[in-house]
Amino acid sequence: MQKPKPTAGLRHVALFVQQFAECVFFYKELLGMQIDWQPDEDNIYLTSGNDNLALHRAKPEFNPAPHQRLDHIGFIIAEIDEVDVWYEYLKAKNVQMKTAPRTHRDDARSFYCLDPDGNTVQIIYIPTIKHS
Repeated sequence: MQKPKPTAGLRHVALFVQQFAECVFFYKELLGMQIDWQPDEDNIYLTSGNDNLALHRAKPEFNPAPHQRLDHIGFIIAEIDEVDVWYEYLKAKNVQMKTAPRTHRDDARSFYCLDPDGNTVQIIYIPTIKHS
Protein backbone atom coordinates (compact mmCIF):
# COMPACT_ATOMS: atom_id res chain seq x y z
CA MET A 1 0.00 0.00 0.00
CA GLN A 2 1.36 3.41 -0.99
CA LYS A 3 1.65 6.09 1.69
CA PRO A 4 -0.45 9.20 0.88
CA LYS A 5 1.10 12.61 0.31
CA PRO A 6 1.53 14.77 3.46
CA THR A 7 -1.50 16.70 4.66
CA ALA A 8 -1.82 20.43 3.97
CA GLY A 9 -1.73 21.10 7.71
CA LEU A 10 -4.06 21.28 10.67
CA ARG A 11 -6.51 23.97 9.67
CA HIS A 12 -9.88 22.89 11.05
CA VAL A 13 -11.11 22.69 14.63
CA ALA A 14 -14.69 22.06 15.76
CA LEU A 15 -15.92 22.91 19.25
CA PHE A 16 -19.16 22.32 21.12
CA VAL A 17 -19.81 25.50 23.10
CA GLN A 18 -22.46 26.32 25.68
CA GLN A 19 -21.95 30.10 25.49
CA PHE A 20 -22.61 30.14 21.73
CA ALA A 21 -23.31 33.86 21.13
CA GLU A 22 -20.46 34.92 23.39
CA CYS A 23 -18.03 32.58 21.62
CA VAL A 24 -19.13 33.84 18.21
CA PHE A 25 -18.45 37.38 19.43
CA PHE A 26 -15.03 36.39 20.82
CA TYR A 27 -13.79 34.70 17.66
CA LYS A 28 -15.49 37.03 15.17
CA GLU A 29 -15.33 40.47 16.78
CA LEU A 30 -12.26 40.18 19.02
CA LEU A 31 -10.05 37.81 17.00
CA GLY A 32 -11.30 39.09 13.63
CA MET A 33 -12.49 35.84 12.05
CA GLN A 34 -15.05 36.03 9.23
CA ILE A 35 -18.17 33.92 8.76
CA ASP A 36 -17.47 31.24 6.18
CA TRP A 37 -20.86 29.53 6.47
CA GLN A 38 -23.76 29.53 8.91
CA PRO A 39 -26.20 26.78 7.97
CA ASP A 40 -28.49 27.47 10.95
CA GLU A 41 -28.67 29.25 14.30
CA ASP A 42 -26.83 26.45 16.12
CA ASN A 43 -23.78 26.14 13.86
CA ILE A 44 -21.29 28.62 12.46
CA TYR A 45 -18.06 28.15 10.53
CA LEU A 46 -15.48 30.92 10.88
CA THR A 47 -12.24 31.55 9.01
CA SER A 48 -9.14 33.71 9.11
CA GLY A 49 -8.63 33.01 5.41
CA ASN A 50 -6.54 29.86 5.69
CA ASP A 51 -8.34 27.90 8.42
CA ASN A 52 -11.78 26.89 9.63
CA LEU A 53 -13.25 26.97 13.14
CA ALA A 54 -16.65 25.35 13.59
CA LEU A 55 -18.70 26.35 16.62
CA HIS A 56 -21.63 24.06 17.42
CA ARG A 57 -24.17 25.06 20.06
CA ALA A 58 -24.06 22.44 22.81
CA LYS A 59 -27.39 21.02 23.91
CA PRO A 60 -28.40 21.85 27.51
CA GLU A 61 -27.62 18.29 28.59
CA PHE A 62 -24.15 18.44 26.99
CA ASN A 63 -21.52 16.75 29.09
CA PRO A 64 -18.02 16.65 27.56
CA ALA A 65 -16.54 13.20 27.17
CA PRO A 66 -14.23 12.36 30.08
CA HIS A 67 -11.59 11.17 27.65
CA GLN A 68 -11.37 14.43 25.66
CA ARG A 69 -7.74 15.47 25.34
CA LEU A 70 -7.94 18.94 23.79
CA ASP A 71 -5.55 21.18 25.71
CA HIS A 72 -5.87 24.38 23.68
CA ILE A 73 -6.26 25.86 20.21
CA GLY A 74 -3.72 28.30 18.82
CA PHE A 75 -3.86 31.33 16.54
CA ILE A 76 -0.67 32.11 14.63
CA ILE A 77 0.63 35.68 14.64
CA ALA A 78 2.99 36.75 11.82
CA GLU A 79 5.17 39.15 13.87
CA ILE A 80 6.64 38.51 17.30
CA ASP A 81 5.87 42.02 18.60
CA GLU A 82 2.18 41.56 17.78
CA VAL A 83 1.86 38.92 20.51
CA ASP A 84 2.13 41.62 23.17
CA VAL A 85 -0.23 43.92 21.24
CA TRP A 86 -2.83 41.11 21.16
CA TYR A 87 -2.34 40.48 24.87
CA GLU A 88 -2.99 44.11 25.79
CA TYR A 89 -5.96 44.33 23.40
CA LEU A 90 -7.71 41.20 24.70
CA LYS A 91 -6.94 42.08 28.31
CA ALA A 92 -8.53 45.52 27.75
CA LYS A 93 -11.61 43.71 26.36
CA ASN A 94 -11.89 41.80 29.68
CA VAL A 95 -10.84 38.47 28.21
CA GLN A 96 -9.67 36.18 31.01
CA MET A 97 -5.91 35.66 30.75
CA LYS A 98 -4.20 32.45 31.84
CA THR A 99 -0.62 33.65 31.26
CA ALA A 100 1.33 36.73 30.30
CA PRO A 101 3.33 36.74 27.05
CA ARG A 102 6.62 34.87 27.20
CA THR A 103 9.32 33.77 24.79
CA HIS A 104 9.87 30.01 24.59
CA ARG A 105 13.12 28.08 24.18
CA ASP A 106 12.49 27.75 20.43
CA ASP A 107 12.08 31.56 20.10
CA ALA A 108 8.32 31.29 19.75
CA ARG A 109 6.35 33.83 21.80
CA SER A 110 2.84 33.37 23.13
CA PHE A 111 0.24 33.75 25.85
CA TYR A 112 -2.90 31.86 26.83
CA CYS A 113 -6.40 33.17 27.46
CA LEU A 114 -9.90 31.70 27.76
CA ASP A 115 -12.79 32.04 25.35
CA PRO A 116 -16.23 32.66 26.90
CA ASP A 117 -16.87 28.92 27.15
CA GLY A 118 -13.62 28.25 29.03
CA ASN A 119 -11.61 26.83 26.10
CA THR A 120 -7.93 27.72 26.29
CA VAL A 121 -6.77 29.82 23.33
CA GLN A 122 -3.11 30.49 22.57
CA ILE A 123 -1.96 33.50 20.60
CA ILE A 124 1.45 32.50 19.27
CA TYR A 125 4.27 33.60 17.02
CA ILE A 126 6.29 30.62 15.72
CA PRO A 127 9.40 31.65 13.79
CA THR A 128 9.49 28.48 11.69
CA ILE A 129 6.00 28.96 10.23
CA LYS A 130 6.05 30.78 6.92
CA HIS A 131 3.48 33.54 6.40
CA SER A 132 2.17 34.63 3.04
